[in-house]
Amino acid sequence: MKEDKRWLKLGLTDKEYRLICKDLGREPNFCELSMFSVMWSEHCSYKHSKSSLRLFPVTGERVLQGPGENAGVIDLGSGWAVAFKIESHNHPSAVDPYQGAATGVGGIVRDIFTMGARPVALLNSLRLGPLSSSRSRYLFKGIVAGVADYGNGLELPVVAGETGFENCYEGNPLVNAMCVGVLPVEQLIRGKAPEPGNLVALAGAPTGRDGIHGVTFASEELAPEAAETAVHIGDPAAGRLLMEACLELARRKLVLGMQDLGGAGLTCAATEMAARSGTGMEISLDPVPLKEENMAAYEIAISESQERMLLVLAPEHEQEAAKVFKSRGLNFNTIGKVTGDGFVRIKYRDRAEAEVPASSVAEGAPEYSPPVQEPEYYRRLAGFNAEQLPPEQDLNQVLKQLLESPDAASREWIWRQFSSFGDHQVVQGPGGDAGIIRLSETGQGIAVTVDGSSRLVYLDPYLGGMFAVAEATRNLSCVGAKPLGITDGLNFGNPERPEVYWQFRRAVEGVAEACRVLQVPVVGGNVSFYNEVDDKAIYPTPVVGAVGLLEDPQASCQIAFNRSSDIIYLLGSPRVSLGGSLYLKICHHLVAGTLAEIDLKLEKSLQEVLYRAIRRQALSSAHDLSEGGLAVTLAECCLQGNTGATVSLPGDICPRLALFGEGPSRVLVSLHPDKEEDLQALALEHGIPLIKLGQVGGDRLVIISGGQTAVDLAVEEIGRIYREVIGCLMS
Repeated sequence: MKEDKRWLKLGLTDKEYRLICKDLGREPNFCELSMFSVMWSEHCSYKHSKSSLRLFPVTGERVLQGPGENAGVIDLGSGWAVAFKIESHNHPSAVDPYQGAATGVGGIVRDIFTMGARPVALLNSLRLGPLSSSRSRYLFKGIVAGVADYGNGLELPVVAGETGFENCYEGNPLVNAMCVGVLPVEQLIRGKAPEPGNLVALAGAPTGRDGIHGVTFASEELAPEAAETAVHIGDPAAGRLLMEACLELARRKLVLGMQDLGGAGLTCAATEMAARSGTGMEISLDPVPLKEENMAAYEIAISESQERMLLVLAPEHEQEAAKVFKSRGLNFNTIGKVTGDGFVRIKYRDRAEAEVPASSVAEGAPEYSPPVQEPEYYRRLAGFNAEQLPPEQDLNQVLKQLLESPDAASREWIWRQFSSFGDHQVVQGPGGDAGIIRLSETGQGIAVTVDGSSRLVYLDPYLGGMFAVAEATRNLSCVGAKPLGITDGLNFGNPERPEVYWQFRRAVEGVAEACRVLQVPVVGGNVSFYNEVDDKAIYPTPVVGAVGLLEDPQASCQIAFNRSSDIIYLLGSPRVSLGGSLYLKICHHLVAGTLAEIDLKLEKSLQEVLYRAIRRQALSSAHDLSEGGLAVTLAECCLQGNTGATVSLPGDICPRLALFGEGPSRVLVSLHPDKEEDLQALALEHGIPLIKLGQVGGDRLVIISGGQTAVDLAVEEIGRIYREVIGCLMS
């Protein structure tokens, strides 16, 4: 093996190979080397990100399980808990968009029910190239179909999501899938292998060659010749059967530990479960059901075939557990036992194939702290001054331009592909600031959202990271929920490039600071590096999935203006900027400028005002201001309610900046005139600026600035533009 340096072909460095030899006290055989290579890949080991991720606050009085398990779990305070996590499936989706996205959904769903939680909702965050590109349309169509078909096959509703389009994603799309589940607190299961003598069983689908070295593939730059063999093949029907079987085991307390066979397959599940418990395992591959002939031991050990689960159970529960799976037509095979010496030993056809320390394989990868360097573009783009742009002559046309861009247009083309299962549980689905699921067992509501703005993070990673957390938690507050925690999907380029690692480190620092001030712990997540093609990285793209609690989901708030004569107010920060705005991108083809500053204490106070106002039923609607600024937000509220509005802006601000400038901590609300004093008192108590803008009603959106009509458009006209764009491009 030394002669051909085979470890280099498996993604390991010379230094890492020497560490493996030191841990083993000898050279590894090929099966062992393969096990180390997948577990020490970036995807599994987080070797370039661990040191930065320690900045995140991960504890809180409601946190039952933080990072390090299959999913984070937060106590809802009613004997029930919510489990949630976000994961990326970027490289596979670039090679096979349908299967890459579908198996991304399958994997994240398994992470949730592995904890003993029943999945109740899906969310997704997608990034693609411009839809003027045939490749981007091909990827978009396949990715959405894959997400829809797997989710529909499991009868899980997609309740929220977000999609962005930028040139940098054309060769490397991003697919971040999030799942949320609920469980009785006393049913929580972890991926552990307690007590020597307990049995180890493999359940679910047969094992094949699909996905072999998938994690290695995901830990390097995407190459044009990327092999489809690294992409998994999903089966949602088998996934649903596996879900029900595992939940039955959890409900009947027939299982002690459980872990999905996702990235790195059996190797990951066995070594991680043993390492968490300080135990070992003896495993025979002979009972493993195979779907291909002549598979070698290393192939079985690192296969990433889907819909499989590793179980640890007491010997007296073996037969009952087997019945649970076999009654559903699923495989169940006892393949070994838990041992007490910390080693994972694998045998195949009477031959010892591997003997490795579980902790070394699962936790022993070296940590790297790469050098950082501020990118050349950072200060250059920050020096751009939007005031040098010529004034706009027709603000009606500008608003229509923004609404007909895929960035701001309706996502109905996506939502129509998702089936509305569990309608009795879904209080609010896609199209609002957050999805809401009713928990039938307690009557409570769970609000969920996923947010991120890569252009802003590109221009200022630190502020952009804070913006992502603030927007996600603000969206929860806009529906009346109290934020409980977040999960993060961190998508970046090659961390070995100092400019990329600077982006990553600064964004993590921003996310961490926002989480501390807003008091939302990070309970899990995912890092995806090496998202680049031909040495061109994607925009730094941290995506934040957030979960909140509503004691009464029926008292939630929506974004639609829904009552004529309601009064419209703008709450929050007066700070706005055209830097990084949708206006600059669409109207001037620029990504440049400085971002508006964020006051996190003001943000927290704003969210408290929203939470209290909605609990008092003082608001008719609430919608946070993000891409497109005030003008696009007003249009969205009118379109959702199929009604018009007339507003008047103060005359001391440039109309272009007032209408299309963007900034954090800003929310548009409407309310009955009788509730104005309540809102004003709340805002005064918490120090929140508010501006009375106008009134709901009519069939036109009219915006007056400085006494002059800046925008006057029929709601029906902008509705046609807004709703038809993506469908037309995709047809």
